[in-house]
Amino acid sequence: MSTYVYGIADAGHPKLPDGIDGIGNPAHKVRVVRGGGLAALAGDAPEDLRPKRRDLLAHQHVLSEAGAGGTVLPMRFGSVAEDDSAVAAALEQHAEHYKERLRALCDRAEYNVKVQHDEDAVLRLVVAQDDALRALVESNRKAGGGSHEDKMRLGERVAAAVQAREAADAALVRDALEPRADALSDAPQSTGWIANLSFLVHRDAAAELANAVEELRQAHPHLVFRVNGPLPPYSFVDQGLVAAAGD
Repeated sequence: MSTYVYGIADAGHPKLPDGIDGIGNPAHKVRVVRGGGLAALAGDAPEDLRPKRRDLLAHQHVLSEAGAGGTVLPMRFGSVAEDDSAVAAALEQHAEHYKERLRALCDRAEYNVKVQHDEDAVLRLVVAQDDALRALVESNRKAGGGSHEDKMRLGERVAAAVQAREAADAALVRDALEPRADALSDAPQSTGWIANLSFLVHRDAAAELANAVEELRQAHPHLVFRVNGPLPPYSFVDQGLVAAAGD
């Protein structure tokens, strides 16, 4: 049976979650595969492996349990090796790289910060800050809404102003939060968010990052924040090389 790999830790990790439930239905137990002074958290890979909610949560739970006791290099869901021997061989081959990354990530976690605009609030803001746009709004109002061309012109001006504000606010958030982290990674952009940033933060600086987010929230009420963390530092691991343990 193929071997599923959750993550990689130092062989001296004080609390490897050996024997806990992992992915699969029924759940496959987690075991430790060793090599090169390292330990891979592994288990049997289900034949029908797919990103189902139950298995995604189980993957995350294994990494969270291990991360509570020490540093772990997390693998993304779906990392599968031929067998335990292949995992051990990959640990041996890439041992120095893995150990360097474990040192770099020691006592650190990932925090993801997504930001979007409160649409009504940002519309009021861009109109209030642009005299020409405000005059155009007032002119259309006095004309009972204005002609079709007037409405189109106003809509284009508003859209351009909001777009410019999105770029400015994304830069504002980045500049304010980046100094609170050891590293920053741009997460994939998605519809509705003006910024999607992942920060590598030392556990002693987590409150500082949270305070900085709250300061931004208070100072710029048209910004809506969603913060997730602490998370395994997926965005700060060389997934191409780390995945070698799952090839």
